[in-house]
Amino acid sequence: MAPATSKPHLVTLILLTSVAVMSLNIFLPSLGGIAEEFGVSYTLVALSISAFLLVSAVLQLIMGPLSDRYGRRPVLLVGLVVFVIASLGCALSQDVWAFLGFRMLQGGVVSGMVLGRAIVRDVYAPQEAAKRIAQIGAAMALAPLIAPLVGGILDSLFGWRSVFYLLALSGAAVFVLCWADLGETNQLKQASFAAQFRAYPEVLRSGSFWAYSGVLVFSLGGFYAYLAGAPLVGEEIFDLSTATVGLMMGATAVGFLMGNLVTTRLGARFGSLRLILWGRWLSMLGCLLAALLMALGLLHPGVMFAGAVALGLGNGLTLPGANVGVMNVAPHLAGSASGLSGAVGVVIGAVLTPLVSTLVAGENGAEMLMLSMAACGALALLSAWKVAQLERQSA
Repeated sequence: MAPATSKPHLVTLILLTSVAVMSLNIFLPSLGGIAEEFGVSYTLVALSISAFLLVSAVLQLIMGPLSDRYGRRPVLLVGLVVFVIASLGCALSQDVWAFLGFRMLQGGVVSGMVLGRAIVRDVYAPQEAAKRIAQIGAAMALAPLIAPLVGGILDSLFGWRSVFYLLALSGAAVFVLCWADLGETNQLKQASFAAQFRAYPEVLRSGSFWAYSGVLVFSLGGFYAYLAGAPLVGEEIFDLSTATVGLMMGATAVGFLMGNLVTTRLGARFGSLRLILWGRWLSMLGCLLAALLMALGLLHPGVMFAGAVALGLGNGLTLPGANVGVMNVAPHLAGSASGLSGAVGVVIGAVLTPLVSTLVAGENGAEMLMLSMAACGALALLSAWKVAQLERQSA
């Protein structure tokens, strides 16, 4: 099969980013079973989320500059190969430490997220790029919606190892697709890899970069909090089955899909900044309301589902514009800026995961989960206000 030489079709970018998203949460319904098989605590196995995120953070710092120097395509393909090997390693692991090690290597799939955004920025103008990212987000929202349910069903039928065999197969299929359809899009390759790292101060000195990154980081922080806490809350507090927990894990994706569809339709009319602010208010207030209802005695999984949908809807309104805003800080360093902001985001996620896992372990775990998500929403809202202030100053 001859390698591609033209820009990719939209469906290729959708599937590429979907595998990256799917790898984060498809195995979450199996956390309890993995802990039981290896004879370790839930908290230790939950470190597989933090480990994945920490490696993702490091890789995003490296892959952004690498792709700016050598091109998006080769970096992306190598990342997918690492992901396939690591997925097979997880499936074949005989102890928890081998599992955690291979789970860290699975972070190679992060190339699909960070470089997918950079590829969109390469081939589209800023306003069109925000629309395309929203379209990709709307389509790929099906991945976190379906993935935990599929993972729960596979676990029930064939055991948790089958989930990682599926990830390996998916990664291999996307590799073939990218080889055939994704040509090089970076036509502004930089002089050297070292020069890319030396260019980081240019990005880091920008107030707009930090404001937009704050929006991204804390918006995603609420999502990571839900990923970390919802499986334990669902099983221990609401006594839900593995398959039902998998379905509940897709709640944020339901809202995210709706938010991206709204952004696609209304982004040009209202502008990215207004949608970002709307999304931040909606996410924070929705999670606060869910926590309040639970504290008043309405302790029901439907309330948790509603709070998670509100979080996802807010993120769907926010993330397309915020992603483009980060990359527009320095268009010639789009990959580096995307990688740097993504790295900061997953570091926050890696910190939040064990913290939230601890907070939700008590009898008020459901309320603490919603409050954690609301706190992230409040910090994202403050960052969005800073974005608005900087935009007014530069107008």
